Amino acid sequence: MARSINRLSATSVTSMDKPGRYADGGNLYLVVTANKSRSWAFIFRDGRRQREMGLGSANAVTLARARKLAAQARAHLAEGIDPIEARRRAELQGDGTFSAMAQAYFDAKSQSWKSAKVRKDWIPMMKRYCKPIWEKGADEITSQDVYRCLSPIWSTKAETARKIRGRIEAVLDAARVQGLIPEDKANVARWRGHLSHLLPPSQRLQRGHHAALPYAELPAFLAELRLRPATAARCLEFLILTAARSAEAIGARWSEFDLTAKIWTVPAARMKGSREHRVPLSDRAIEILKEMEPLKSKPDSFVFPGQKKDHPLSVMSLEMLLRRMDRAVTVHGFRSTFRDWAGEAANIDREIAETALAHQVGSSVERAYWRGDVLEKRRAVMQGWADYCAGIRSEKIFSS
Repeated sequence: MARSINRLSATSVTSMDKPGRYADGGNLYLVVTANKSRSWAFIFRDGRRQREMGLGSANAVTLARARKLAAQARAHLAEGIDPIEARRRAELQGDGTFSAMAQAYFDAKSQSWKSAKVRKDWIPMMKRYCKPIWEKGADEITSQDVYRCLSPIWSTKAETARKIRGRIEAVLDAARVQGLIPEDKANVARWRGHLSHLLPPSQRLQRGHHAALPYAELPAFLAELRLRPATAARCLEFLILTAARSAEAIGARWSEFDLTAKIWTVPAARMKGSREHRVPLSDRAIEILKEMEPLKSKPDSFVFPGQKKDHPLSVMSLEMLLRRMDRAVTVHGFRSTFRDWAGEAANIDREIAETALAHQVGSSVERAYWRGDVLEKRRAVMQGWADYCAGIRSEKIFSS
């Protein structure tokens, strides 16, 4: 009786040159084409339809390897699993580890991320803080494993820990959508009902994320800052006076300014909320720009240039300046300083103060009625803020 499987031999595989399909048995075939190329195929029936799954070139895949792949495909069929779909999932999963899933998630999502720094640091950060799960399989990861990743930094690096937890949750969710994790298995990086039983809420450990200078101390701080001739000092003062984020101020280009109208228009592409933001400039902000104007090399050059040609100041330049001034605050914290002054000292309407910070105001319905960016009202506020920073006391109330 002819053998039902293992009909071919290594010698016959290399010697066959007539076009056709040669059965090895168990749904495995050697396919020879008219140009005498040889490849492996697993051919099976799906209901009434015949389907073919390629297993690779016979030059690269040995007969023994092809038989092993065919055996795996037959096992999937016996379990009611489509072998082609099973292979697709296996390719998405890579070697089945969390590291492979994280890389797949990064490859799929990173091109939509605006920040080049986030794209550059995403995988290194995950690898650094996710060591307990980095080489574990999807189904093996538990809440305790995620806890082991987060607990060393939960109280000391609260913001980093929050980001890492969210990223782990997103990677595991993506893996479940791809069929790599059973649908009925809860996401072990989820906060509510999982990690909430193992870790205290992060807001109890850290109030906010950015240490801020009390607004009462700001005039003295700015008087000291103005004695420093460095570009970083002018950039930091400009940032404070405009209540801008560090990336917005550092990346400012001359083409964004209308010095006659005293307006700085930050394009949507450079804003966190992807919305154009107009900033009314105080008299002192205009003075700073005129101080920087001699360094202007072309119409679109950076207002606050760095050491390298055609590059702005480095991200760390402002933080290093604060360290040299022995101030235990952050650059971003000056936005909180402005907000505290606006609400507590100047009695500015909340909507105007939030608009000055480029925050969305109210619900979508409220924003529909909140037309424009109240530029002229904000102009008075920003001049009042600059006066306060200069130590000029005013009893003026800026509310509408």
